[in-house]
Amino acid sequence: MKQLDVSLQQSEGDSNNSPKRTAWQQNQTAPNTELLNRDSEIFLHQSLSTPCLSTLKSAKGPFIYDHSDRPIYDFHGNSVHQVGFGHPHIIAALQAQLTNLPFCTRRYTNNVAVDFAEKLISNCPDPLSKLLLCPSGTGAIGMALKLARLHTGKYKTISMWHSFHGASLDAISIGGERLFRDQMGPLLPGSLHVDPVEADGNDEKSLYQINQLFENHTDIGAVIAEPIRWSTVTIPKPSYWQEVRRLCNKHDALLIFDEIGTGLGRTGKWFAFEHFGITPDILVLGKGLGGGVMPLAAMIACEELNIGSDRALGHYTHEKNPMSCAAGLATLEVIENENLVQSAKNNGQYFLEQLSKLKEQYPIIRDVRGFGMLIGVEITEASIAEQIMYDALDAGINLKISDGNVLTLVPALTITKDQLDEAITILRKVIAPLSL
Repeated sequence: MKQLDVSLQQSEGDSNNSPKRTAWQQNQTAPNTELLNRDSEIFLHQSLSTPCLSTLKSAKGPFIYDHSDRPIYDFHGNSVHQVGFGHPHIIAALQAQLTNLPFCTRRYTNNVAVDFAEKLISNCPDPLSKLLLCPSGTGAIGMALKLARLHTGKYKTISMWHSFHGASLDAISIGGERLFRDQMGPLLPGSLHVDPVEADGNDEKSLYQINQLFENHTDIGAVIAEPIRWSTVTIPKPSYWQEVRRLCNKHDALLIFDEIGTGLGRTGKWFAFEHFGITPDILVLGKGLGGGVMPLAAMIACEELNIGSDRALGHYTHEKNPMSCAAGLATLEVIENENLVQSAKNNGQYFLEQLSKLKEQYPIIRDVRGFGMLIGVEITEASIAEQIMYDALDAGINLKISDGNVLTLVPALTITKDQLDEAITILRKVIAPLSL
């Protein structure tokens, strides 16, 4: 089997096969070696996952705690921690649900599933009004693809190179990451790709390619994309999505937005697409929907797409799992009751301003961009970005690397301004010596 080199493995995140990771682990004196070795022995090895970097003992609020109970700001969190880790309202909801109805057998519904669905739809703009639930964002993407085929009678899709929509065969077919696609073919037929919007906002090439595909393929049923690319925090101009919306309408194709990483207040609005003045035909949510505790995802569509009563679009065993739905309902309540959407907007703007000041001081920072609590810091070189990641981890911040040189900063929406100031101090301490 041909091995991908480390630079390609870093396209979606930090590689667990890089020399810098090996060096970092060798310098640790943590008493977690036995657990790491056991983990490495029992789990199949795969890039980005196993062998693991280290071990965790607990998580609370915006922090994760390692084996020595050292608090580390989790600015990665797989974007599941909108409400932080272990929020008491979510824990209480799960405890109450566990003693009452822990599972819902097929063919039955339950109060908490319906309450959650109604609450979620109440936060969606018209015409999004119907939904299906499942345990994973990848599964929800699959349901969206099937619904688009059923509605349009067309099987081809347009998606973006370098995008990520999940790791199943249908999801990697529309995805654009070589790390997930290489040697996995044949993939889903009809999966057409275009170049994404560039980091500086240039969208002419992407729009031209989308238009050309529509003109030359009459069987395109959907465009599927993240409105803001979560991993690199690439933000298109509103006019880009407005033109894509127009092209979808013109060619009778659906617009599907993957907001698994960007939804639920992350960008300072309930959904990232609200920054662009349009609404998709299908919206996919996941990650933080389960409150950082339970796996939960949703596919949300308009009434016009309620056409699958004689088909099985999802039929997941845990579709209306009461525990997952209790976590989801409690999550929506926390976001609303603690005004976390507005908090993400205000604190995110402050954090962005402070990071922009670092950019003015340190030339290794090429760009700083973001909306709300989704911020990307682009570094001039991939090797420097990786060093920042490990140095930051030593100093008390866990962050993500995307495309080799983008530091993706995704803190809990519950984080305070004082805590953001502390994070800035840590990042300055880490970045300054690397800029000499």
